[in-house]
Amino acid sequence: MTSSSKKNNGWLAVSPLFVFLAIYLISSVLAKDFYKVPVTAAFLVSSVYALLITRSPGNGKSRFDMDGRLSIFSSAAGDSNVMLMIWIFVLAGAFAATAKDIGAIDATVEFTLKLMPARFLYAGLFVAACFISMAIGTSVGTVVALVPVASALAAQIGTSVPLLTAVVVGGAFFGDNLSFISDTTVAATRSLGVPMREKFRKNIKIAAPAAVLATIVYVVIGAGVSAPVQDGAVEWVKMLPYLLVIGMALAGLNVIAVLAMGLLANGIIGFAYGCFDWVGWLTSAGAGIAGMGELIIVTLLAGGMLGIIRYNGGMDFIINGLTRHIKGQRGASLSIAALVSLINFCTANNTIAIITAGPLAKDITERYRLDPGRSASILDVFSCLVQCIIPYGAQMLMASGLAGVSAISIMGYLVYPYALGVFALMSVLLTGRKT
Repeated sequence: MTSSSKKNNGWLAVSPLFVFLAIYLISSVLAKDFYKVPVTAAFLVSSVYALLITRSPGNGKSRFDMDGRLSIFSSAAGDSNVMLMIWIFVLAGAFAATAKDIGAIDATVEFTLKLMPARFLYAGLFVAACFISMAIGTSVGTVVALVPVASALAAQIGTSVPLLTAVVVGGAFFGDNLSFISDTTVAATRSLGVPMREKFRKNIKIAAPAAVLATIVYVVIGAGVSAPVQDGAVEWVKMLPYLLVIGMALAGLNVIAVLAMGLLANGIIGFAYGCFDWVGWLTSAGAGIAGMGELIIVTLLAGGMLGIIRYNGGMDFIINGLTRHIKGQRGASLSIAALVSLINFCTANNTIAIITAGPLAKDITERYRLDPGRSASILDVFSCLVQCIIPYGAQMLMASGLAGVSAISIMGYLVYPYALGVFALMSVLLTGRKT
C-alpha cells in the first residue's frame, strides 16, 4: 500500500473522530440526556463520513471507488485485535448471563455483605479490583470478574450502579498500569529498553498517591451506606465459577480460556442444581451473547473508522505535530504524554498506542537526556488514563454492557483515573528543565 500520509493530510485525516464526538455530544445536549443517544448511531455516521473523505487505493479503478474504501474499512474492522475483543465480549456475555441464572452473582453478593461492613464496600471493592488487576495484569479480566458482582451489590444496597461499576473500572486500571505481567508494562519497558523494576519505581510514585486518594474518597462517600442483614447461608458452591475465573487468571491463563472454562463451570453447576437443562444453558448463554450485540457493533465500527484515520495519515499528522516544537526536558516529557494520549484516542487500544509511540518516545528520551524509566512510566500512565476515560474503549464498553448502563454514566464516577491524571501531569510539570 502506498504511504497513507499522501492521501489525506492534516486535520481532515483525524476529523472522523471529531465528527463522532460532535455528533454524540451535540445530540446529547439537544436531547437533554447524555444516556439517550446510541453510541452505535454516532459511530455509524462518523464511519460513513470517514469513507466519504477517503480516496480509494486505486487498483485500476477510480480513486473514489467505494469498493476500495470499504475494503480498507473492513480490513481494519477485521483486525486480529478487534476480533479478539469480540471473542471476549461474546464469552463474557455468555459467562455473565449463565452465572446470574445459576445464582453465582447472588451468592457472591451475600458473601461480600456478610464479610464486609456496608460502609466500607466502595473502598473494599476498589482495593479488591486493584489487587486482582495487579495480580492478573489485565483490566479486561478484572472488569469481567467484578462488574457483575458490583452491579448486583448496587441493587442490594440501593446505590448507583454506574458508581460501583466505576469503582471496579478504576481499580482494574491500577493493575493494568503497574503489573509486571501487564501487556502495557511489557510494551512500555521494551520500547524504552529499561528493566521493569525501573519503570515500576517511577510509576508507583504516581499511581500510589492516586490510589490512596481514591480509597479515602470511597471511604468518605460510603460512610452512610447501609445494607440489609444477610441471615441465610451462603451457597458456596455457586461462587465457584467466579473463584475459578479469578484463580485461572491469577495463574496466567489466556482470558479466552478463562472465560470458556467459567462458562463450562456454570453449566455443570446449573445442571447439578437443576437451574437449567441443556437447552436452558444454551438459551441463557445465547441471551448473554445477544446482550453484547451493541458492544460488538461499536467495536467493529470503531475499528474500521480508526483504520481509515490511520490510512489517511492521521497518525502521522499527530506525531509530526506533537514533536515539531519540543523545547527542553519538560516539553519533551509533555510531548511523550500528549503523543501516546492522542494515539490512544485514535486507536482505542492502550497497548497499540504504546507500541506506536514507543520508538519516537525512545528517540525523544535519548535526544533530551530524559530518564528512560520515567519515559516508560509516562507512556504507560497516560495510555491507561486515556483508555479508561474514552467511552468507546474496550474496558468501558465491557463494563457498561455487563452492568447494563451507558459508558457515559460511568465516566462521571471515575475517581482513580482522574486522580491519576492529576498526579501524572504534576509529575511531568514539576520535574525536568524547561530549556
